[in-house]
Amino acid sequence: MSDYDIHEDKYSKFQQICNDCTNLYISLYQLKTKNEKELHTIYEKIKTILIDSKKYSPKNIIIDILDIIPYNNRYIKSYLELAKLISDDYHVNDFTNIPYISNFQSYKEYGNTKIPEILKEHTIYKAIMNNDLERFIAHTECESFFETQMLECELYPCSDKGYSLLELCCYHGAVDCFKFLRTKFSSKITQACLELSFLGQNQEIMSECLKFQKPNDKCMEYAIISHNIDFVTFLMNEYNLKIDLEYCGKYKNLESFFVFFDQTYNANICLYYSINYNIPLLSEYFLPFCSKINKKYNTNEQTILHIATEKNEYIVEHLLSYGATVNKKDLHGKTALHIATDKNYFDIAKLLISHGANSNEKDDFRQTDLHYAAKNKSIEIVEYLLSHGATVNEKDNVGQTALHYAAQCRYERIAELLLSHGANINEKNDFGQTALHVAIKNTGQEMVQLLLSHGATVNEKDNAGKTVFHYAVEYNIKRAAELFLSHGATVNEKDLHGKTALHIATDKNYFDIAKLLISHGANSNEKDDFRQTDLHYAIKNKSIKWSSSFFHMVQLSMKKITLEKQFSTMQ
Repeated sequence: MSDYDIHEDKYSKFQQICNDCTNLYISLYQLKTKNEKELHTIYEKIKTILIDSKKYSPKNIIIDILDIIPYNNRYIKSYLELAKLISDDYHVNDFTNIPYISNFQSYKEYGNTKIPEILKEHTIYKAIMNNDLERFIAHTECESFFETQMLECELYPCSDKGYSLLELCCYHGAVDCFKFLRTKFSSKITQACLELSFLGQNQEIMSECLKFQKPNDKCMEYAIISHNIDFVTFLMNEYNLKIDLEYCGKYKNLESFFVFFDQTYNANICLYYSINYNIPLLSEYFLPFCSKINKKYNTNEQTILHIATEKNEYIVEHLLSYGATVNKKDLHGKTALHIATDKNYFDIAKLLISHGANSNEKDDFRQTDLHYAAKNKSIEIVEYLLSHGATVNEKDNVGQTALHYAAQCRYERIAELLLSHGANINEKNDFGQTALHVAIKNTGQEMVQLLLSHGATVNEKDNAGKTVFHYAVEYNIKRAAELFLSHGATVNEKDLHGKTALHIATDKNYFDIAKLLISHGANSNEKDDFRQTDLHYAIKNKSIKWSSSFFHMVQLSMKKITLEKQFSTMQ
């Protein structure tokens, strides 16, 4: 089959595959309505085209929508309303990584948002936003007006120095205010003026800016954001600027993406960037023409499978059916399965394993998928990995097993599952610590109880010579100290510096826990490697409470021990 036959009518096929999605994103990026009914119509399209049929994550769509705000901030409330509709219907309560979070949460909970003062009614900035020349002129005639004033506001694209009034006119397409500033104040047309004019989409302003400035890559980026294909092709044809597929994916501009393929026929690079759109049909279209499906891309040397694993299960399935190598590693030694287990993508993990993914493969940190699943509390994945041959006692580059990570994250169900599959409960990491050490250091008392119930040893020492009993005292966890004592903890055990648990308690002024130790026979005259006793520490810490009570506690304890010995002799 000739290249011509392969690519014949490709543009129309793309349009057929993605037309609804293309038009929806154009309507979002070129939004010009505050009408509630019209917003609900757009929302229904989002549900039908993106969420229900394309398997988009509702949270990711909320992020996409709120990301548009800096490029069309006049309609911030409309974007917030769309995000709220999605959040309410699909119960999105995790706001991690959602932009403008304070605005969004305020709008979601109270139906309003804190708009910066400068964008409220009766400001010069609002006059520019609405291209209200009469009000704009009135502001310029006030004594407080400064022609050179600059605006810094998070609702606009990032800028080190803010934006001038003329630049804001270009952003908003406020042609009347633009002309007034040029005529009355001879305001200078900057490079930012030209760049922002591609967002404002007023051709009269753009033409004037082109007389003084030359288009650059930022102009192309803003043209892509504007979703105006005429601007994109204009920059390509007249100024030889290239379409950046990274921007096309980031700003969901399918039309520009299609134009790139139409001119280059590069199926490999288009397949790589098509993943960003999360449209399985789009990626599937390129697969028959892709000759380098296992090629490594980006600075992390990831294959398309790595990238798809973070995006969409259906795309992963298509890639595997076309021969993607399932155990290929990236720059850090990670396979696609490492990514799936790290992100808690259970369905994708199952799919990869069913196609031969090695669940015991180690990355450059010597971590297996079981390590990642345990760290991320992914109990379903842990269970699935164990049932498919995952080695439970594998150690990473610091000697940690999956059980260490379960203890660190205080996830008892995973720990119990690992133990039931043969996890070595007293295995030590490179710091000499068992899972019980890790559990007490992370104040996981329920985890401590679970490990003890499975036979964890309480007198094991780490590289610092400390037992779990030392750490219970150091972190002032009296309940755990009592528990360890009931399981045979040696009360006078010393660490590498000769310190007993009582030394630690007196040094840290933990009075109650010290009483507990003494009542269990702690030797108050024991000296550490600096030849200091507990009384030295008590006096050093200037504790009158310690000094006055210490001898009394010791005397009572010694009497108790003497009586117990006498009673034992009498028996």
